[in-house]
Amino acid sequence: MPTVDQSPASIQVLTDREDQVWTKGSGKQFACDRKSTAGSVTQRACAFCGSRVVLYPIADALHIVHGPIGCAVYNWDIRGAQSSGPQLHRNSFSTDLAEKEVVFGGEKKLQASLLELIRYYRPKAAFVYSTCIVGLIGDDVEAVCKTVSRETGIDVIPVDSPGFKGTKKTGYEAACKAAYRLVGTGDTSGISRYSINLLGEFNIAGEAWLIRRYFEQIGIQVVSTITGDGRVDDLRRCHGASLNLVQCSGSMTHLAQLLERDHQIPSHRVSFFGFEDTARALYAAAEFFGDPEIMRKAQELVRSEIATYAPQLKAYKQRLKGKKAALYVGGAFKAFSLVLALRSLGMQTVLAGTQTGNAEDYEQLKAICDPGTVIVDDSNPLELAKFVLEKDVDLFIGGVKERPIAYKLGVAFCDHNHERKIPLAGFEGMLHFAREVAESALSPVWQFAPRRAMRHHQLSTNGGEA
Repeated sequence: MPTVDQSPASIQVLTDREDQVWTKGSGKQFACDRKSTAGSVTQRACAFCGSRVVLYPIADALHIVHGPIGCAVYNWDIRGAQSSGPQLHRNSFSTDLAEKEVVFGGEKKLQASLLELIRYYRPKAAFVYSTCIVGLIGDDVEAVCKTVSRETGIDVIPVDSPGFKGTKKTGYEAACKAAYRLVGTGDTSGISRYSINLLGEFNIAGEAWLIRRYFEQIGIQVVSTITGDGRVDDLRRCHGASLNLVQCSGSMTHLAQLLERDHQIPSHRVSFFGFEDTARALYAAAEFFGDPEIMRKAQELVRSEIATYAPQLKAYKQRLKGKKAALYVGGAFKAFSLVLALRSLGMQTVLAGTQTGNAEDYEQLKAICDPGTVIVDDSNPLELAKFVLEKDVDLFIGGVKERPIAYKLGVAFCDHNHERKIPLAGFEGMLHFAREVAESALSPVWQFAPRRAMRHHQLSTNGGEA
């Protein structure tokens, strides 16, 4: 019986994608920020999913998916976004379109569903997400929303997000446009001149609360977090803030641009993952306001937090030194932070990629990665598997779609996406991250994975030389 070559070298990168895979030091050209190659089974999500993950954490709004029930289930409670109050966002409402609505239209069903849900839950606003089916049958969702708004007196906002419209990035923009309909409709009294909005912070496992505490400690008011632990009224008055700090730039750049265009609020890209980037974000805000007292408090906070957590990190660094990591994430800014955070733990990033990075993002990623690092844009499972095996990584960092790839290959996995239950942001979060990485990468279970068992056997046979 013929044998099947299962080596990493047998996995070929699709010809149309060859220029989206790049190795530092190769001298090749690198392409990115374009439509996914047909047949590539991209790791990207659809436009509908992109819009849902951005708006979902607005906790006092009604979120209804206009489409088949499967679309609603697909991203039901998809984020580990915490709310300090209402939990309405955690429900998954759907018009459950079936054959009858596909033939005769679903507008009546949408209107009836909205009226019933709004009367029962009394939300602050409602978002209506269009799916592929709605894009095909041509329901006038905007008209239904206007009718229900007039009848109920609350804002009912359509989200133009049919899945086939584009990539997850397209959905981000649709979500920003929908959220922006609320901006500028609230009272801005009581907002300090030292005030910010946190954009692209989704309060996964309570991270927004931790970051908000930092800013309050140094004398900066957080007007809104968009959208983690979000409230409709905060969105209405966020145009009163003096500065926008954008963490997840992939999802929130468009909203930041709208706020700058119409309300002259400048924005600054930041990250709160790792000591270095968290300190840099706090200093950037303090520097923007130009108040020496705020800068002094920021420096004091950074010194105090690092003094608290750095000694514990040293122990993890000793154990993790020399380990190799692969990462594949949604936005590029998170990738930058992870490369630096892993380096601070003594680890080397040998494979890095994103779903939504642009040319500027990748130039920055190339600059901070070590020679020989493979960088992939809009990758697929086979490519990721190929490079994880070729680079012999000890840890794969990604989200829900990367987890099965890692486990099937017998590689430790660290969830750094929106499903996780552990806060990884801020100084305290860096300690959680180090613990998570160490417990995953150093677990004895991996010696029993086939590829590790083979290496262990070779080492034993060769007297310690692989």
